[in-house]
Amino acid sequence: MPGRVSHGSRIAVLLAVLAVIAAVVTIDAASKQKSKPAQQSATSSYRPTDPSLYAGNDVCAACHDSQTQSYNHGPHWKTLLEKGRGPEWQGCEACHGPGKAHAESGGDVSKIISFPKLSSPDASRRCLDCHEFGEEHSNFLRSEHQKNNVGCVDCHSIHAPKVERRLLKASQPQLCYGCHLEVKPDFSRPFHHRVNEGLVQCSNCHNQHGGFLTTQLRSTAAQDQGCFTCHTDKAGPYAFEHAPIKTEGCVSCHSPHGSANPRLLRRSNINLLCLECHTLTVDSPAPGIPSFHNQAQKYQACTTCHVAIHGSNSDHFFFKP
Repeated sequence: MPGRVSHGSRIAVLLAVLAVIAAVVTIDAASKQKSKPAQQSATSSYRPTDPSLYAGNDVCAACHDSQTQSYNHGPHWKTLLEKGRGPEWQGCEACHGPGKAHAESGGDVSKIISFPKLSSPDASRRCLDCHEFGEEHSNFLRSEHQKNNVGCVDCHSIHAPKVERRLLKASQPQLCYGCHLEVKPDFSRPFHHRVNEGLVQCSNCHNQHGGFLTTQLRSTAAQDQGCFTCHTDKAGPYAFEHAPIKTEGCVSCHSPHGSANPRLLRRSNINLLCLECHTLTVDSPAPGIPSFHNQAQKYQACTTCHVAIHGSNSDHFFFKP
């Protein structure tokens, strides 16, 4: 009958479709196979694996005596113990690249990787080849330092560190003050975290290698604010939470670096600080103060009554239990 397709025609069409699919899969596999050598060559050109290109640490030490001594006193000599990896991951040449051509040319600096000549991202990339998988460094590529062209060698020195631990160019906080001068005066205020005294370090609160919180702040194991690492009595959890602690954090009331006010408060009068939220306005989620709180001297010290201001397990007004 006209318009009907025979069973044999259907089989022929199906076989044709299968042939086209097979051809596409074959072409795709071939293209991927061709791209593999290119990817491998790009990797090998960055960190060549040919052992004949490497001279070894003894050859480096023949000319670079002072650098060798500092290298042997630091942590990087341990790369020589990694016998399961190739020479491209061991000794001086793990950082500076293959050095045989450099040695045979009498010290031609164009035939070796010199970090002062590298851009900040390129220098950091070589460091991260080994250090990127640690918890401390895993977020460096998304850190504020990286975004502002501050790399590993801006803070660390392999061969001439002033602080042997972590190979720092200077001790904290002076190293941080080199860029962050805006916070230096805060630590000279009457009430401050004792950073200049050496009891607290910038890196205790901030992860200089990057993080997920603003200003690269650290967090506790429970993913709470880093303040609770020291101020554990304020951590809770509480049955009645003070909302700013969960929304804005401790900095909603306290200046973390330093303040002219006791307890690092942002305002000299406690009631002025509280009234920033507890003022009856149309769009304020915080309740206004009761009418009998006339803000005379008697009611200016809010925490005289609301003593559990960080949170309470017994009273939603944060009164004393």
